[in-house]
Amino acid sequence: MADANISTDLAGRVALVTGASSGLGWRFAQTLARAGAAVVAGGRRADRVEALAAELVAQGRRAAGCGLDVCDPASITAAVDFAERTYGPVDILINNAGVADANYAAKLSLETVDRVIDTNFRGVFLMSVEVARRLIDAGKPGGIVNISSSGAYHYAHKSAAALYSATKAGVSRLTETLAVEWAAFGINVNAIAPGFFRSEMSAGYLDRVGATVKQAFPRKRFGDPEFLDSTLLYLVSPDSHFVTGTCILVDDGQMPR
Repeated sequence: MADANISTDLAGRVALVTGASSGLGWRFAQTLARAGAAVVAGGRRADRVEALAAELVAQGRRAAGCGLDVCDPASITAAVDFAERTYGPVDILINNAGVADANYAAKLSLETVDRVIDTNFRGVFLMSVEVARRLIDAGKPGGIVNISSSGAYHYAHKSAAALYSATKAGVSRLTETLAVEWAAFGINVNAIAPGFFRSEMSAGYLDRVGATVKQAFPRKRFGDPEFLDSTLLYLVSPDSHFVTGTCILVDDGQMPR
């Protein structure tokens, strides 16, 4: 029997995390940097991602902040260019940037519809293609992790997030299709579908419905961002090279199966 191959050492890897100015993205950037990767934290609030990078550098990590709007193709190209100039080719991409619709479908403005689709789905596609194209041209393997949602698989009539859930379902399916398309190039594409986690985005939902919503959950608790560390590191580990096209649901049993 061969020895177990389990490693979370990401030394020599270059990671780009979108939506890193708060919440899960902030934690993802910290987790990858502490595992040894050089991390570029991207986000629309440049001051926040630069503060995160400074915090990590003070801890002896390799990190840099970069303004990034995934709705803007030019911004995507510029961010990947920045990462390459700073640390080398990006071989870990975490597509975390996302926005909530925060209302019932019939009440959404066209502006909100466009913003949710552009951020949650189109941005994931464009970011993935930008990084994958460069890896393919360079003949290098890599790993992409998309952040979906448990809402992609379950929806309640009072959720008031129909569009958000639909875009996340698209992310899960995109993960599967890109994984097949890029498998021959050594690029793994996987996803994490978190349940209800504490974040800047979920805070708005709690303001509307109240924290008592957790009483409906079997364990009556919300997720904390650090609960996703092990799943993230598993998916980007070089020892998970046989895992691609998978979406891992991490929801503490909150949603029906």
